[in-house]
Amino acid sequence: MALGLLAAAVGSTLAASPALAHGFSSSVYVDATATADGAVRTTLDLEYDLLIVSAAESGTDQALFDDGMDLFETGEEAAALDAHTDTVLAYVTDRFTVTADGTACLPTQVGSFTAHQRDEVPYATLILDYDCTAATDADGRVAHEIRSELFPDAEDYVTGTTTIVSYDLDGQAGSAALDAAHPSFSTGQGWADRFGEFFLLGAEHLLGGLDHILFLLALIVGSRRLRDVVLAATTFTLAHSLTFLLAALGLVTMPSAIVEPVIALSIAVVAAWYLWGVWRRRRLTAIVDPVRTGPLGLDRADWSRLAVVFCFGLVHGLGFAGALGIEEAWSWTLLWSLLVFNVGIEAVQLGIIAVVFPLLALLRRRSPRVGLGLGVAIAGIVTATGLVWFVERLLGLG
Repeated sequence: MALGLLAAAVGSTLAASPALAHGFSSSVYVDATATADGAVRTTLDLEYDLLIVSAAESGTDQALFDDGMDLFETGEEAAALDAHTDTVLAYVTDRFTVTADGTACLPTQVGSFTAHQRDEVPYATLILDYDCTAATDADGRVAHEIRSELFPDAEDYVTGTTTIVSYDLDGQAGSAALDAAHPSFSTGQGWADRFGEFFLLGAEHLLGGLDHILFLLALIVGSRRLRDVVLAATTFTLAHSLTFLLAALGLVTMPSAIVEPVIALSIAVVAAWYLWGVWRRRRLTAIVDPVRTGPLGLDRADWSRLAVVFCFGLVHGLGFAGALGIEEAWSWTLLWSLLVFNVGIEAVQLGIIAVVFPLLALLRRRSPRVGLGLGVAIAGIVTATGLVWFVERLLGLG
């Protein structure tokens, strides 16, 4: 049973695209504030090429696609959007809405489109004022709801779009993460609801992040005792939490062109570490726990492994930060939301360990040869997969 479950887990994981964790997702950034005349001003940042393709397809505007691609990465991207304002606005306002106490607010564009680079990706900026005065009562009290269904999976251009909203509305300031499962939020929601959305977002990110799951699987396979996997997972957690926090504070940044290949390399290295240990011992006694010496009962090889896990964990933290497009210091309210996002990641990580490690340990105890063979097979597949991803990402192919 354990053999079948583990084999199925590895097979299903490797069956999907290696770039699914980051390469085919998108992030939309929204800043929403109240204006003096009762409107809600929203500043939207959207991936330029995705906006061009989606709006052109939705509005059957081939000229928008042609003009947009001609001006892609020329510094004049905004000109294509301005020339096809009606098509672009129709697409955005149909999928991004603001309501006040259930009444739709009417959008009006403020100024022209602008374009800029965000995390080395061309983004377009659109400012919309949503007139909500029709829903405001005599005392000016109202609860606003923001809904985003931009770039849905159904368009087949991306797998998963997250809209990060920072808001200062109705006497409240905070942040929210919107996705297909949770497309809207209301200022009438409590802080627990908003933090819960970030927790689920973190959990979903790890479950959909094949590279992070394979890295965790490599840690599990390479651990002989529960203490080993707990120490490795804790080391990984401390490392990626550190860089995640530093990135959220705007104190550290690294281009994805470096982060993504290193994450792939880390998968191969950690899995290969186990293979090297088995080869070094060359005998079936490799499945028997060696005698530990030194602090915490760990020998030099164990400490070296933890050091490698820590270093790669630092890079994974930048990968997690990149999933939310962190590239500048945000508010402390949003920072708390991001930490909850991190807690969601850890909850799934611990859940995977709690399921997989006992099964593998049981198999190793009852059938040592099969346990060893399965561990070697999993580590070999993970090593090869990590190396393939490393080359693809290094060459910009994945």
